[in-house]
Order: sequence, then structure tokens, then C-alpha cells
Amino acid sequence: MNSEKSQKIYRIIMLIVITALVSSLLTAVVVTERITSKSSVEKIAEGDGTTGIETTLAYIRTLLQEKYIGELDDEQMLETAIKGYVAGIGDEYTVYYTKDEMDDQYDAAMGNYVGIGIYMIVNYEEGTIEVVSVMKNSPALEVGMQAGDMITKVNGKELTPDNVGELSDEIKGEEGTTVNLEIMRGEETLELDVERRRIEVSHIESEMLDNNIAYIQVLDFDGGTAKEFKENYETLKKQGATSLIIDIRGNGGGVVDEAIDMLEMICDKDSTLLIETDKNGNEEVIKAEENPIIDIPVVVLVNGSSASASEIFAGALKDNNKATIIGTTTYGKGVIQTLIRLADGSGIKITTEEYCTPNRNKINKVGIEPNITVELPEDIKEITKENDTQLQRAIEELSK
Repeated sequence: MNSEKSQKIYRIIMLIVITALVSSLLTAVVVTERITSKSSVEKIAEGDGTTGIETTLAYIRTLLQEKYIGELDDEQMLETAIKGYVAGIGDEYTVYYTKDEMDDQYDAAMGNYVGIGIYMIVNYEEGTIEVVSVMKNSPALEVGMQAGDMITKVNGKELTPDNVGELSDEIKGEEGTTVNLEIMRGEETLELDVERRRIEVSHIESEMLDNNIAYIQVLDFDGGTAKEFKENYETLKKQGATSLIIDIRGNGGGVVDEAIDMLEMICDKDSTLLIETDKNGNEEVIKAEENPIIDIPVVVLVNGSSASASEIFAGALKDNNKATIIGTTTYGKGVIQTLIRLADGSGIKITTEEYCTPNRNKINKVGIEPNITVELPEDIKEITKENDTQLQRAIEELSK
């Protein structure tokens, strides 16, 4: 009788403890951002306790305590439980992050990068990771990684649709540590040990081409990209640029507001740049608020790895007739995530809006179709200015 009473009291105590742990995470004051300068503060509403989650967790915890032969790590178990709960909604872009993972997300978005130095696209449906570009002065470049490499294993674990998100995060890590990658490059398989280091991220590369054509490659849309773009453009304009190529091939996106700030430099004041729709069907129409500073002909280069903020950028310029889009159809990621930091430092990234172009063209799972479709030659191992058919077509358009 006393034993049964003790067990009942223990279960009640564990229920209270676990409920308190969950509540401390989910009832916190949070900072909601798209990792932009336009942040807001809001509260997550308290749960009403009707889901039965707390009761189930408490019961399972009791069974584990009674039967499991090892020690229980409640913090690790709770983090794993929340990760699984969030993943259960089935949206590849909605993710729970631990405190360390959340810090990495903010650092990367703000340009404070620690890692191996690659831009990659994760295909959650197929369970693949493709390297779309390699940063200058990076550990990845030092060991010979190239754009087009397919990562097939991370630290000996083979990629699948079930674990590709987890393993893509595992490529990141603490400064000074090493990650082991298996790479498929055509028919060749490579195994590489790559050090994680702090890398000075440059978002822009630029140069002046023949015929006073300015060339600006935008590698990502992370924090500071628009400022860097403006500085590079103004330098090239002073050198006599009369037209502009903006290359966003392989640009997987980043901060939405960075793309909007760049569009402000090209599109007419009061023109529509983006239309966002939330889960309730509410629309927000984002319009240009400043007069443009770029008044020369523009061509934008895109490909199948141009995604998210890149598609916002290309779609707005196309619909507003402010640029000729050349290349191949873009990736097709037309949803926006909001990053929410919880009180304990952990966080959650939630898909909160779907966006479309100013002409209300859908982007998600569709992409942006270029004005002029140009494929790259398949039989060329290394792309140069001379054999880059997309770049050469852009130069041809601007030289007319």
C-alpha cells in the first residue's frame, strides 16, 4: 500500500517537473525575426494542458526510470523530444534548435561564420546535399571541395530523407574541430577531413568587364549584403560602368530584407516588390520606399540553385521590367521562415508566410522562369568566363 502511494506521489512530482520544463521553454518572451533589422517582441501563449503530452512524457519517464539500466539525461531527452515534436508537422523548413544551434543560426545570418566554408542546398525530399559554391580562403577550398560536389556521408553516416536535416547541421560545429565528409564528384568518391574555422565572409565579388559592363556576383543575402552591394556598385559606376550584370547563380538565399534593400536601389519608388500571405490569408504588400540609384541596363543571371531571397530579387526585377533574367529556372522556395529565440537561448524556425512576385506569380515548387533560357555546357569540367554561355549571353544582351 505504501509502495503504491509512493509511486503515485512520484508520478505526480515528475509530471509537475516535466510540465515546468516544457512550460519554461514554450511560455517565454521571444524575439521574432526573419533575421532582419525589423524585429519585434511577442509572447507565446501558454498551453491549456489538453494535449496529453505532459502526461505521456511523465509516464514514459517513469517507465524509463524503473526499467532502463543506464542513467537518464533529462535535458538531452527533452531537447530530442521537442525536435521530434516540431519535425512531426512534416515541414522541412520548420526546425527546433538547441541554444548552441540557435547561436550558429544568428552568427551565420549576421556574417559571423564558423564552419568549413561552403554554400549548400539541402534537398529534404531526396535526402541530398549539394555544394553550390565554396568560399574563398576556406578550409573546404583548401581540401579541394568544388561546386557540384554531392555530400553523401557526414562522419560516416549516410544521408537519407529522414536524417538529411540533422546531418546538414552536423557539418557545422565548433571552431577548431573536424568533420569527415564523403563526396561524390561525378563517378568519383572522395573522403575528406575538413576543419571548421572562423571565416571572414564576403557576400559580394565584383569586377569591370569589357565594354564598361559592371559584374557583381552576390554569393548570399545574409546580413550586410545590401550595403556591400551598394559599395561595389558605386565603385564600378565611378570607373565608368554603363551596364550591370548581377550574378545570383548558386545563391541559396538568406535575409529577405537584404534582398528588399537591394531591390530599392533598382526599382521605382512605390512599385511592388513582394507580396506575402500568412496562414489566415492576410496579405502584406511590400513596396519600394526610396528612389532608385541604379539607372543603367541590368541583366540578372540565375540557375536551379538560385533560391528563396534570390527568387524574390529576380522575380521583382522581372515583373517590374527592371532587368532581363538569363539562365535556367530557379529552385522554387517560396516560403519565409520566422526565427524565434526562446528564453533559455534555444529557438524555433517556423514557416510563417508564403510569398509571390509583384504580378502574383507563385514561386514555391515553381521557381522563376528566365526571360532568356540558356543552359551551361554539360561537357565542360571547369567553367571560365570564355565558356560560360550564360555570362556570354548576358554580355551580348548588354552590348546591343
